[in-house]
Amino acid sequence: MSSSLKSRAKETAGAIELTLAMVLSGTIGIFVVESGASPFNIVFFRCVFGAVGLGLYCLARGFFTNHGFTAKKLGLTALGGVFIVFNWAFLFSSYESTSISVATVVYHTQPFYVVLLGALLFRDRITAAKFGWLGVAFVGLILVAGVTVSDLSGDSGYLVGLGQALLAAVFYAFATVITKRVTGVRPHLVALVQVVLGIPLLLPFTDLGKVSHLGSGWAWLVGLGLIHTCLMYVLMYSAYQKLPTPKIAVLAFVYPAVAMLCDWAVYGHHVTLLQALGIPLIVGASLGINLGWRIGPRRTPAPTATPTATATATPAPTATATAAAQQTVTVGENR
Repeated sequence: MSSSLKSRAKETAGAIELTLAMVLSGTIGIFVVESGASPFNIVFFRCVFGAVGLGLYCLARGFFTNHGFTAKKLGLTALGGVFIVFNWAFLFSSYESTSISVATVVYHTQPFYVVLLGALLFRDRITAAKFGWLGVAFVGLILVAGVTVSDLSGDSGYLVGLGQALLAAVFYAFATVITKRVTGVRPHLVALVQVVLGIPLLLPFTDLGKVSHLGSGWAWLVGLGLIHTCLMYVLMYSAYQKLPTPKIAVLAFVYPAVAMLCDWAVYGHHVTLLQALGIPLIVGASLGINLGWRIGPRRTPAPTATPTATATATPAPTATATAAAQQTVTVGENR
């Protein structure tokens, strides 16, 4: 098989793996609701069963040998884990007050907070195009939120749910910015450390007395740990090694699409026409941020005069000078 065919087959395999991972991610809401447990209890047992699954996988693959952790990397991983587990708790809480559809779409404003945090914490430059996409996303967020006058005048849990989804997105952005600084360590091990940390971290918020009567709810909790925290991560991390950035960014939106479909098919929830108008704005803005799209026509540089006396040849740039900077796409690998 030629190298081009091998490359194409590898990319196809990656696309299938990431699509499956995003489909699984889109069913998280059903597992959360059907478990019948409180949000903190759900996250606690997701960490427990997820740690078991990821631990056995890493052990079988020999990832604990030459793990690459240093004291600093382990500290950053742990700090990111704090934001990850509380991000889950707030997202799952928002399902109760809004809906899986609305919470998921609002949660997908994560990339914009990553950009803002990068500018605030690390002085990353925000271009005019990124400012434009942030504005588009804000308009989309207002439409998707669907806040009415009654929500503002009354004691509405809907506003609380929206706030929880936004806070979950901000926590995820913090986790992303921090975890990006952990290099040279397999992402499976990073995820394992974070879910293991979540067990003692969430224990004070967990009411173990309420889980004895869950019955079939235990199957949903085990599924969240083994399917959505072990299998899903394995599929995603495998796909990331095979796919270019644009495909990762586009396939990431299988997740909210499946979540909305499940919410409608299982619980009969659907978004209004006004909310539906905001969804493509958030999707388009997220792709614009991740892929570096420009807003407006591209400027054509003014032509320069050609010297008539002598012409000097411009040397070709070296491979080092033309190497492209790797762009990180935030697709919720720690959902």
